[in-house]
Amino acid sequence: MKAEVVNAWRSPVVVIAAGVCAALHVGKLPPAISALQQSLGVSLVQAGFLLSLVQFAGMTAGIAFGAWADSMGLKRSITVGLSILALASAAGGLVQTSAWLLVLRAVEGFGLLLVVLPAPALLRRLVPAAHVNQLLGVWGAYMPFGAALALLAGPAWIDALGWRSWWWGIGAASALMAIAVARAVPALHDSAGSKGAPYSWPARLRTTLSRTGPWLVALTFAVYSGQWLAVIGFLPTIYRQDGMSAGSIGVLTALAAAANVIGNIAAGRLLQGGAKPAVLMSIGFATMAVGSAAVFAGSEGAGLPTALRYLAVLGFSALGGLIPGALFATAVRVAPDERTISTTVGWMQQWSSFGQFAGPPLVAWVATRAGGWQWTWIATGLMCLAGLVLAKKVGQVGNER
Repeated sequence: MKAEVVNAWRSPVVVIAAGVCAALHVGKLPPAISALQQSLGVSLVQAGFLLSLVQFAGMTAGIAFGAWADSMGLKRSITVGLSILALASAAGGLVQTSAWLLVLRAVEGFGLLLVVLPAPALLRRLVPAAHVNQLLGVWGAYMPFGAALALLAGPAWIDALGWRSWWWGIGAASALMAIAVARAVPALHDSAGSKGAPYSWPARLRTTLSRTGPWLVALTFAVYSGQWLAVIGFLPTIYRQDGMSAGSIGVLTALAAAANVIGNIAAGRLLQGGAKPAVLMSIGFATMAVGSAAVFAGSEGAGLPTALRYLAVLGFSALGGLIPGALFATAVRVAPDERTISTTVGWMQQWSSFGQFAGPPLVAWVATRAGGWQWTWIATGLMCLAGLVLAKKVGQVGNER
């Protein structure tokens, strides 16, 4: 009996692990920036592009790649994406110029999309309906978990073996994960082989964008991801101003990112118990508003001690994790039909990437205009207000199928 249970859950676990492995490629860069500056002469501006280029694919072509993933088949899309990540990372460890590293970073972004966009639809088909919400909540944690793992392991690895072996190591992990997916995930009849009339990817795009639900979950993800990355991304800068050591800053930032996993997993369990996605998202946005105000308004010597501000960061990230956990479950429900789930998730990913692209510069612009961080909570607070309004509308839409 135990063996049967293990076998039943092996495939979903492998799919989630594939997402975590893909997320390692997002988190592998920050620990390597100093080494890249010394080895390849990467400038600070180029480092910024290296950070953002992995999101460029999602921002510009998320929905198109989602439709493509639906067309080529869910399992096949994940294995192809992992293979692209493995090859691009292996090649990245060989480059001698920053220009080639930038190109390969963009290629990794497309591989990332092919892995993460079809995963929710595949998980939905691999597990019984009674466990779908729980698994999708766990899936929502793939990015913070993978990024936090890279942030924690990267500095020691790079100091001991160099940044090139770090690139090769993560590339090898992706190659092994591609093999694991090929062997452990059953050969289901993917959406490319679904019954019914042929369903081209332009038709998937038109069908998805004609519905209200995909737009609502996408915009909600944008206002969430933009402020989450702004707070977590600028945390090292704020703590450096507080006089913390580089080692402490790295650990505290990684733990803050990892705290997001708690909310994602909790969202899955709560949804499984009958909680409403809109309620979970509202709790998340309300907590993020308070947390970001404590982080930013409490900086610049304005009051709150560092320990209390860090507790606020942990609450911001942990309870904010309720939002992506609820959104992935909702995206599956509001997709127009079974064959447009990856397309809907792609549209959500596209707006999430846009939020990550636009949110941090907006917060930085407010800080620059104000002469410090103390008023930037207004920008994040407005994002939370927009999120609360959108969460209510998501709850009203419900299941459009």
